Amino acid sequence: MAAVLLALVASTTSLAKRLLLGRPFRSDKLQHTLLPKRIALPVFASDALSSVAYAPDEILLTLSIAGAGAFVFSPWITLAVAVVMVTVVASYRQNVHAYPSGGGDYEVATVNLGPRAGLGVGSALLVDYILTVAVSTSSGVNNLGSVVPFVAQHKVAFAIGAIALLASLNLRGLRESGTAFAIPTYAFIVVIVIMIATGLIRVFVLGQDLRAPSADLVITAEQDHLTSFGFAYLLLRTFSSGCAALTGVEAISNGVPAFKPPKSKNAATTLMLLGGIAIVMLVGIVLLSRVIHLQFVEDPATQIVSGPAGYEQKTVTAQLAETVFGQGFLLYVVGAVTALILFLAANTAFNGFPVLGSILAQDRYLPRQLHTRGDRLAFSNGIIFLAIAAMVLVVAFQASTTRLIQLYIVGVFVSFTLSQGGMIRHWNRLLRTQRDPLRRRQMIRSRAINTFGMILTGAVLVVVLVTKFLLGAWIAIAAMLVIYALMLAIRKHYTRVSQELQPTDERPVLPSRNHAVVLVSKVHLPTLRAVAYAQATRPDTLTAVTVNVDDKDTRAIQQEWERRQIPVPLTVVDSPYREITRPIIDFVKGMRRGSPRDVVTVFVPEYVVGRWWENLLHNQSALRIKSRLLFEPGVMVTSVPWQLRSSQDRDLDRIDRNLSQGPARGPRNRRAADQPQATMAADRTPETHP
Repeated sequence: MAAVLLALVASTTSLAKRLLLGRPFRSDKLQHTLLPKRIALPVFASDALSSVAYAPDEILLTLSIAGAGAFVFSPWITLAVAVVMVTVVASYRQNVHAYPSGGGDYEVATVNLGPRAGLGVGSALLVDYILTVAVSTSSGVNNLGSVVPFVAQHKVAFAIGAIALLASLNLRGLRESGTAFAIPTYAFIVVIVIMIATGLIRVFVLGQDLRAPSADLVITAEQDHLTSFGFAYLLLRTFSSGCAALTGVEAISNGVPAFKPPKSKNAATTLMLLGGIAIVMLVGIVLLSRVIHLQFVEDPATQIVSGPAGYEQKTVTAQLAETVFGQGFLLYVVGAVTALILFLAANTAFNGFPVLGSILAQDRYLPRQLHTRGDRLAFSNGIIFLAIAAMVLVVAFQASTTRLIQLYIVGVFVSFTLSQGGMIRHWNRLLRTQRDPLRRRQMIRSRAINTFGMILTGAVLVVVLVTKFLLGAWIAIAAMLVIYALMLAIRKHYTRVSQELQPTDERPVLPSRNHAVVLVSKVHLPTLRAVAYAQATRPDTLTAVTVNVDDKDTRAIQQEWERRQIPVPLTVVDSPYREITRPIIDFVKGMRRGSPRDVVTVFVPEYVVGRWWENLLHNQSALRIKSRLLFEPGVMVTSVPWQLRSSQDRDLDRIDRNLSQGPARGPRNRRAADQPQATMAADRTPETHP
């Protein structure tokens, strides 16, 4: 039944696949998919850039636990996050120059700290990429819902739709998806910078008194009794939430091969642009929020004591846009581009996850299907897997950014810390052999940057684990451990299979004898072809077998067999319970029971059909028998195809279409049309279905 479903899917979706993904690319066209910096920035940096849309929300709502007075600390926490951002960007600029092959943190940790450390980084990044898609799309839906209430009422459905759309765009290829995402990303940068600049100019230059819609709300602290230790813990928790702004930086180190030459230089430049733009926007939004007295709480229903009737809390960017631009057109522009950039932020993961998955698959830690590229030279299987995993998270957490953010950033800071530790060992190893004073100074400076980066990101990791463990970070840690163990098991399986299949010095032992069996359901052309082909293989013994399910039909087969004087004995196997597969299996096993060194070759006549629905009407018994025989040792299964007229008509239609595409392809197609039927049949794969 599985094969029928596969055939139905293959035949009914082939046209849709071409419409959605476009024509396939040749392997030698990979060079044309490489990205210039102006396209690479929106492709790889949209995640980090989009953090300015939800990181301020998380900073303010966490501070609101201690009351409105705690908002005064938001600029200082943002400044601390900016320092971490500068450090991480500087550290990763060293990474892309030292390891430009695309392995990123995984390669750095594996080469310098060992395979187990590399595998830990790989599992952490896989989890982080999945969470990136879930968090970004959920936050995008929440921002869009602040402007369009209908979206807020159907958050999960819109988030799933956004993930499916992003997956389909990425399946079309890296360059096409980058071109599609460039305009919204740059539009977001321009609109947010204009909003920040306009607001600050109106306040500090024009002297206007701007107040956010939430400025006059009276909010109560959930925990107004916090001691100095408790308040310090709250600040640390706020800082860990704000560090979500750093996710996505590592994607550039994984995507160096996608840049145009010089790859390392272009990747390092893109990293610098990413860091500068993200810091300016993040600091600007938080600073403007303080100037206009914006308030944002975790639980409006309980924390807002006094406010306008029917007040509905909007996101930070939505409140800023309403304060700066009013209720006009620009408010909706800000809402639209913010939602777009949050949706597109998931594109960073859609580019990083498949590449990392391909590298892990090449090292035999993941299924090999993740290593190969699809029709459009994208890692299609990795993209599809990422989309499905993110959809599961969105449904499980009901597209809640606040709930998902607690699982977030644990993985990325694990990879940050281990990667910087690996880079320190990398520079130490090079310094032992380097004698050029100039190169040594450069290496010492790079090592100092990576050392400071490891200390800082390690400290942030500890803060994240302490403040977020019970809030949901334990789920991400558990997922990392599960993926880590699973990848070890996959590697162990591939190693065991490789050892099992390794050729030895002994020459293969030839079978003693080859017994051929032709399956017969009727005496018709497919059966006669199978008998003739079996005879041509010159087996030691040859017999035809039919199963007696109905006495009348069996006698008719025997009579026709004798009438045609077919020079092959026909064996009738009884089946009192009208089963076909089991009697044939028992018959074949019985032929080998006396001599285990003998081989039995079973010839199965099959129809080759041209229409999808014909698969439901043919080859069902043949597929069941073949699937069972494949598990029998010493048994070879040979399909003998018989092309029905519908399959021939499909070939003629294809030839006609090729001829109609123009004279440039005409001669080749006419030669194909003139080929004999046997050659055309060899060019097709028989369609067999249960």
